[in-house]
Amino acid sequence: MKDLFLFSDLIYHSHSFVYVFHFLLVSLIVVFVAKFAVNKMQLVPSGLQNIVEAYIEGVLSMSKDTLGSEKLARKYLPLVATIGFVVFFGNAIGIIPGFESPTSSLNLTLTLALIVFFYYHFEGIKANGVIKYFKHFMGPSKILAPLMFPIEIISHLSRIISLSFRLFGNIKGDDLFLLVMLTLAPFFAPLPAYALLTLMAVLQAFIFMMLTLVYLAGAVSIDEH
Repeated sequence: MKDLFLFSDLIYHSHSFVYVFHFLLVSLIVVFVAKFAVNKMQLVPSGLQNIVEAYIEGVLSMSKDTLGSEKLARKYLPLVATIGFVVFFGNAIGIIPGFESPTSSLNLTLTLALIVFFYYHFEGIKANGVIKYFKHFMGPSKILAPLMFPIEIISHLSRIISLSFRLFGNIKGDDLFLLVMLTLAPFFAPLPAYALLTLMAVLQAFIFMMLTLVYLAGAVSIDEH
């Protein structure tokens, strides 16, 4: 029934095509926003430049608070800010009738979760060395090491599920909720829901960015943990 609301079906009717179409559309939107924001840089920002600069400053401030270092915050800013853009626009595009959120597909959310998972482990090993990094998986006591190590491994693997399924489940639910509202009362009932769904799009992007920062902080700052 939802296919009735998808413009992508006018090109080709396929679930895989719908996902790829909307993911590429979101990617183009992100590139366009980034390019247009820096196209005519001004000393006193206005318009889109002002919005993007406020966003970058907010992400940088959040990163400094989480990582405890401006150097690390600036180092991971491109990753975290890009993830925020992709997740937000991926969430928000589904609010527009005729489009579907690519983040309502496990293909994208799982891919993002795996990128974060492998990247923070890579950074942790790079910053601390292989032995020291995996040594902290064993806990503070040698006696508890045989028990703590498998628990830590399971804990880290569960982060993939947590990151991917949280985003996927929330956005899929939002899309279905909007579909029901559009079906029952296409002109009046969805209007209050748009504000709520926009808020959810922002919130889910914030949560994904914050968890990414928390995982990075735990990987590169072992001595403090």
